[in-house]
Amino acid sequence: MTLQKQAGLAWIIDLGGAALFAWGIADGVAAAAAGQPVPATAFAAMLGGGLARAATAWGVPVLAVRGAQATTTPLRRSLVERLLGSGAAPSSGQSAVLAIDHVATIEGYETRFVPARMAAAAAPLVAIGIIACASLVAAGILLGTLLPFVFGMILAGTAARRASERQLEALGELSDLFVDRLRTLPILRHFAAEARIARQVSAATLEVANRTIAVLRVAFLSSAVLEFFSALAVALVAVYCGFSLLGLLPFPDPETLTLREAFFALAMAPEFYLPMRRLAAAYHDKQLGEAAREAIAAVPALPTPIAAPAMFAGVEAKDLVIGWPGRTIGPVSLSIGTRGLVALTGPTGSGKTSLLAAIAGQIAPSGGSLHLLAGEEMAAPVPLSARNGPGVDTRAQTEPPSSQHKATAEALNPERDQTPPMIPFPARRGEAGASVTSPIAWAAQHPLILPGTLRDNLALAAPHATDATLLAAIERVGLGPMLARRGATLGLPLDHRGSGLSGGERRRLGLARALLADRPLLLADEPTADLDDASAAAITALLRTIAAERAVIVATHDPRLIAAADAEVTL
Repeated sequence: MTLQKQAGLAWIIDLGGAALFAWGIADGVAAAAAGQPVPATAFAAMLGGGLARAATAWGVPVLAVRGAQATTTPLRRSLVERLLGSGAAPSSGQSAVLAIDHVATIEGYETRFVPARMAAAAAPLVAIGIIACASLVAAGILLGTLLPFVFGMILAGTAARRASERQLEALGELSDLFVDRLRTLPILRHFAAEARIARQVSAATLEVANRTIAVLRVAFLSSAVLEFFSALAVALVAVYCGFSLLGLLPFPDPETLTLREAFFALAMAPEFYLPMRRLAAAYHDKQLGEAAREAIAAVPALPTPIAAPAMFAGVEAKDLVIGWPGRTIGPVSLSIGTRGLVALTGPTGSGKTSLLAAIAGQIAPSGGSLHLLAGEEMAAPVPLSARNGPGVDTRAQTEPPSSQHKATAEALNPERDQTPPMIPFPARRGEAGASVTSPIAWAAQHPLILPGTLRDNLALAAPHATDATLLAAIERVGLGPMLARRGATLGLPLDHRGSGLSGGERRRLGLARALLADRPLLLADEPTADLDDASAAAITALLRTIAAERAVIVATHDPRLIAAADAEVTL
């Protein structure tokens, strides 16, 4: 049994304490009304009941919080792995909302609603049984008010669920918008777009506020339904007990009540609805928690990693098509073995970066086939650790590709027929430098730079590398002179914008990190852009050297890099 359910059952102890306290008061009132001294047992009952209620008021939240943390901690860890390991993951803002806000919402659901639900299922029946010992009619009155109450709560709950889903959706959109605008703030200020962006953020914030008010409106409605039936039940019990004691009932009295029994039944009447009041107070957490669970469940799950030894044996794409709303890239065909340099060329916006992302498993092709491993097609953007079975041909019904899309890279793998069977390359999950698709190292056009030092950013790819290894990678990509000019070493502080690094220097930092990752396939997006002639020539020579040892695919406009490639694929 989970700690949350134990907390729910602990509310039964609270009900027992309430019954003990009520009996002590009823016994004392009855004794005082009869002109007798209040017995010591009445004081003992009130003291015991009060201590029992105090213990449950302290212990139930402790149990519930511990149980909720035991549930949400592995959930958050698993969610972060899925967000980092899926090419179909949401945007940065929505991912942050999922990992932080949605998990916190689920923690509130586990802390408050789950124990309240457990208590609401059992405690009212226990309360009815206790009250029935004093007055069967009072117990019947309470049961009679329960049915319409349940019906009203069902109607309110359905509306609350829809409102909660809309609220969480708006919150995710606001977070996504805020993160995107914050990331591009220098550009927005340069173009004096502050007022327009402020209006966009204000409109998104107002939408979240409106949807939150809609949720609270339904929550208040459900609370009003509960309070109405709770007050009605207590009032009916009070009227019955009073008229019964005074002999004013308009019908034959079905039972004989003493003052002690009538007072006890009246004192216990509010306890019948107390578990459901707790449940209603936590009902908002239920709606938000269920909506958050559905949003988290929509994040693609990570497949079981393959632990068998393996080797990378090349890339082959046939009639590959990448579809966007209103636009299609391809069909494209290319082939590269374990070594060689292929250049993807074409005008800006022709889809070179998208093709690299498809090879990396970050974009799902809409047609054609893409093989990285033996018989394996990347039909969906899933971690390469899962690609261990025969591929499923998702080739779309498209026109045959033009001859310019046919890579002359067939010569890159003249011994393709003698290539060993392509078997899964195991994902090294758990290493800080392991990419989502383990055989692939990625040198992006705009590489990620985290606040920290130069060493910290390089260590993302090789966490156990020595300073000498990191400095060698820096020298290899031509960043040594930059460090010398700054009089800096690996301790050079960097912010997320690169702390003064030029565009070319940031690209070379990304390339150095990709080299440190030591993967058999290197994807580089515009590696020579923003470089002077000498630096571009040095990077071209470096890529040519790397291509003698591993497969390299670059997206470029640089004619010198294109000339150095073994094959060109024009988009």
